[in-house]
Amino acid sequence: MDMPDYDKALYYTLWGQWDDLLVLMVRTEDDLLSKKIQLFLNAYHYSLDEKKVINSHDDLLYYLDHAMQYVPTEKIEI
Repeated sequence: MDMPDYDKALYYTLWGQWDDLLVLMVRTEDDLLSKKIQLFLNAYHYSLDEKKVINSHDDLLYYLDHAMQYVPTEKIEI
């Protein structure tokens, strides 16, 4: 899983670009990210319960925040 996948997911989620989020869901190698996106998009499009939509949105954002903290970064040597 490349860091850009997390960045893209965060960007698409915050700006409401659901089509791009769906494409990312299919292409990412991170199974948990894919599942969180799937649950959110399903709730957003089909659920009548606003609380379920908000919870799935928050779960996705929480996962992105958590995953981005533990992705190793490259060290630049001077």
